[in-house]
Amino acid sequence: MIAAHTKPVVATMFRLQFEPAQDSWVLLYPEGMVKLNTPAAEILRRCDGRRSVDEIVAELELTFGQAALRDDVCAFLNQARQRGWLQ
Repeated sequence: MIAAHTKPVVATMFRLQFEPAQDSWVLLYPEGMVKLNTPAAEILRRCDGRRSVDEIVAELELTFGQAALRDDVCAFLNQARQRGWLQ
């Protein structure tokens, strides 16, 4: 489980960018591309190595006016880390 104080960052072999042709955020890597859904993109856009998990959760809750996002955000971050998307 990812710790609250961890400051996740997108792994160096990936590049997060908005792709107009896909009309969505994507993760580009040497072998291809991962098209992200909106929640995944909003979380990964905040994984800049400066924000902690706590700060990411708080910002998402404020931005989207929803409470109790911690479990969903942490579950996604754990999956992203297992896939190698995060350092």
